[in-house]
Amino acid sequence: MSSGLPRSELSLADWIPSGTRDVLPDEMRELRALTDRLRAVFERAGYGEVYTPALEYESPSAQAEGIAHPEWTGPRHAYRVFDEQGAALALRSDMTIPIARVAATRYRQTEPPLRFCYFAHAYRAVRPQRGQSRELLQAGIELVGAPSPEGTAEVLTVLCDALDAAGLRSYRVGLGDASLYPALLETAGVDGQVRERILGELVAGNYVGLERELDALGLGQEDRSLLLAVARTRGGPEVLEGHSGPLEEAVAGLRTVHSLLHPHAAERIIFDLGLVRNLGYYTGAVFQVYDPAHGVPIGQGGRYDQLLARFGRPMPAAGFALGLERVHIALTGEER
Repeated sequence: MSSGLPRSELSLADWIPSGTRDVLPDEMRELRALTDRLRAVFERAGYGEVYTPALEYESPSAQAEGIAHPEWTGPRHAYRVFDEQGAALALRSDMTIPIARVAATRYRQTEPPLRFCYFAHAYRAVRPQRGQSRELLQAGIELVGAPSPEGTAEVLTVLCDALDAAGLRSYRVGLGDASLYPALLETAGVDGQVRERILGELVAGNYVGLERELDALGLGQEDRSLLLAVARTRGGPEVLEGHSGPLEEAVAGLRTVHSLLHPHAAERIIFDLGLVRNLGYYTGAVFQVYDPAHGVPIGQGGRYDQLLARFGRPMPAAGFALGLERVHIALTGEER
């Protein structure tokens, strides 16, 4: 033990790494019941369960994660090890890239769309904070070969069906477009490291930092006002009206997706035009799941239409991942 304390004086934090925890029988039974309900939803929707190795070669993952935003490269927060031949390996930090590899290689001759679901752990080398873990139990789906808007609407429908089956009553799904804010920055002539910092502030939800970065650029008042306004624009379908230029194209796509949703799913949607994800492979619609009983997002997803090409079979795709422990915490909070 690195603490140097006698074994009798060690706390729980000295026995296991920070950001990890033991799951005891009572909670394990509840998590098992939760996964059973979600699995039933996924199977009814035609999604077959897969499992992939926890260890992946580092290079393909690094290339895949940086395709949409070249400045965001390398496996995000990955734990790295080396095998006996010296090849660099990484513990998977999510399931999207491994399933993209499976779809492109193991199903090369299968006609799309392909539907996969999973229940698996992901591992992230992060500094643990409230609601952030190094080891995450995730449940999700990946729909490969179905373009937007129909494919996006299907994924959002399955997401809402799963959350309903889990027993959540107060959740909402924030829906945006990953390409929107980068397009606005490009139109305003913002690129390079400054663009990266601005997108980073958006990912963190730091609007004070965003305003500081925009002020430092010395943009014209029209560009500055537009970038600040879009970052803070969220609400119902009314926020999609009255736009022009790059905004109109993005919101038109979101309106179409919304129109394809069953009313039970459509009523859960909150449009968030400033929503940005820090994974480079997202290319279009992106979304996050919120519940007032838990202070951080309990799920996320989106479109990644360029990722499969990295594995030799270009196809559009979309999916989502739910943090099962976060869903469980939200359920417990709603029941109080």
